[in-house]
Amino acid sequence: MKAIVFHQPGGVDVLKYEDVDVPRLGSKEVLIQVKACALNHLDIWVRGGLGSLPMPHVLGSDVSGVIEDTGSEVLDLKKGEPILVSPGMSCGVCERCLQGKDNLCPKYTILGKGIWGGYAQFVKVPRQNILPYPKNLKFEEAACMPLTFLTAWQMLVEKAKVKLGDTVLVLAAGSGIGVAAIQIARLFGATVIATASMDEKLQKAKELGAEHCINYAKEDFLKEVKKITEGRGVDIVVEHTGAQTWEKSILSAKWGGTIVTCGATSGDFGKTDLRHVYFRQLQILGSTMGSKGALFEIIRHIESGHLKPVLDEVLPLKEAARAHQKMESRQQFGKIVLVP
Repeated sequence: MKAIVFHQPGGVDVLKYEDVDVPRLGSKEVLIQVKACALNHLDIWVRGGLGSLPMPHVLGSDVSGVIEDTGSEVLDLKKGEPILVSPGMSCGVCERCLQGKDNLCPKYTILGKGIWGGYAQFVKVPRQNILPYPKNLKFEEAACMPLTFLTAWQMLVEKAKVKLGDTVLVLAAGSGIGVAAIQIARLFGATVIATASMDEKLQKAKELGAEHCINYAKEDFLKEVKKITEGRGVDIVVEHTGAQTWEKSILSAKWGGTIVTCGATSGDFGKTDLRHVYFRQLQILGSTMGSKGALFEIIRHIESGHLKPVLDEVLPLKEAARAHQKMESRQQFGKIVLVP
């Protein structure tokens, strides 16, 4: 099969379009013919050397496709059936997994991070990672949703407990996390303040439901947040940019507010004045992915039209390097998708 492979960490130039063997199935695994695979910032981190990986490696966490083959113990799936993949991989037998908290499993990893992913014509996953295909979506649209919607759902719904009347600050509104967080916050009746570096992105954020938009390239987003909230600050900050915004994110939260973070695209070391944390009684919550089970509820909201994947551009698999360059330059709004 054809796949995008890299043999050592590095820049976009390490991504090569090569022939590799089709994965061999275990008895409880499923082989998927990949129809679409969406990019995530995780792909850039892994390509750059995040974690210790056996080489060569294939990236790609968000996969939609059809069943190609099944292991001997998988009896409920048929060849040609359209499916969506849950990207979180866990052991399935530990205490955390059996509590439905599989993303806290000690062996937890993500498709395309710890194991070969979907930048290929075929990919294999455990049966437990097969999700029902969302109705009325193209494969390219379906691939836009699993990782970022699951991550934003856990951040807002399960961690920060977003509710009617909250004000939520969503940083980097044009990112995959940003477009999902805006919609989820609005689903629960919150008011959204969105930031981005381009007016075009902010207009699209407004179309998704953001009531207030701040171009952080032109304005100090902290000052604008204080102005919008009349000095109060926001109930929840959706943080995933890290060092560049961290100090202002803490100052943007109201007394007793919550900052929930799932990443650090601008750098890992943000300065924290602890006096603001304890004196203003802030919550700082870390969040990675979410449970597989949460994706079933997310899919229902997508099928009902209350949430929708946002597709920026579709590119051929062989142009993965160009897709990475576009994501690194922050030119996209929503998801970039590769098709074999």
